[in-house]
Amino acid sequence: MRRSITVRVPATSANCGAGFDVLGVSCALYSEITLTLTDETDEVTFDMTGEGANLIPTDKKNIVWKSVQFLLQRVNMAEKFTGGTIRMKNAVPLSKGLGSSAAAIVGGLKAANVIVGNYFNRSELLDLATEIEGHPDNVAPAVFGGFTVSTTENEKVNCFTFLPKIKLKLVAAVPDFPLPTREAREVLPQEVPRSAAVFNIGRAAMLVASLISGNERFIGDCFADMLHQPYREQLIPGMKDVIHAATEAGAYGAALSGAGPTMMAFAPLQGQNAVKVGDAMVEAFAQNGVKARAMILNMDTRGAHIVNY
Repeated sequence: MRRSITVRVPATSANCGAGFDVLGVSCALYSEITLTLTDETDEVTFDMTGEGANLIPTDKKNIVWKSVQFLLQRVNMAEKFTGGTIRMKNAVPLSKGLGSSAAAIVGGLKAANVIVGNYFNRSELLDLATEIEGHPDNVAPAVFGGFTVSTTENEKVNCFTFLPKIKLKLVAAVPDFPLPTREAREVLPQEVPRSAAVFNIGRAAMLVASLISGNERFIGDCFADMLHQPYREQLIPGMKDVIHAATEAGAYGAALSGAGPTMMAFAPLQGQNAVKVGDAMVEAFAQNGVKARAMILNMDTRGAHIVNY
């Protein structure tokens, strides 16, 4: 018995400034995964192309395969489907703060879930993905698309997803060096001042309110952060300069994308603003000795979805 499915999963940008481990947005940049499961062999083969293809494990340590197995074990089918093939066409830069691991996790779970008859709904898939990833800020927009606000209680994720009334282009300035999430988390303090917590609560709430209402009055003040960016700045040369360059070039604001090192600007949809913003961010990185490329992206509105079955 052999069963195959192809799914497409978007890149994501977590935190969006002040929404540390809570806010995320889905980007129209995709990892496409074709999963074939079989009971005819216990061998797993891999075919990787695209971004970082030579860096992605091609054995059973592969995160897509581990996520597939995670789901199969939950539905008691791990012994039924003992082998298979994973083909991935990846456009999401690895270890750059654009949710490459989240895309792999969600892709593996989504594909396996379809093969076993959609045993889990999307909210339950989010719970499984969060259990693997450890936090929902990237996996939530990868599952649902759009902007997401996530809270976790007793291992259950509550996720509110919405499409903003303020029309945006997402402008990613992607440096040429990786930054593993583990390394970026190690520089964070265990405790923060109450003033920093209040600062972030207000701006995260104001950002969501602005996006939902379509009111641009306060959005320019919403992307500042005191919980993670000041500590991660030491890992990303020119971070403040890149944020300043983005806003000077016409963006509403800019922030570290996830754990970095990518910087994400939120620019008005109309005109050539996004191009100018991207050029300015790349130049600011260059002035700090960092080579970077700009990626101008639309917001994805679908999340993980089936391409072929």
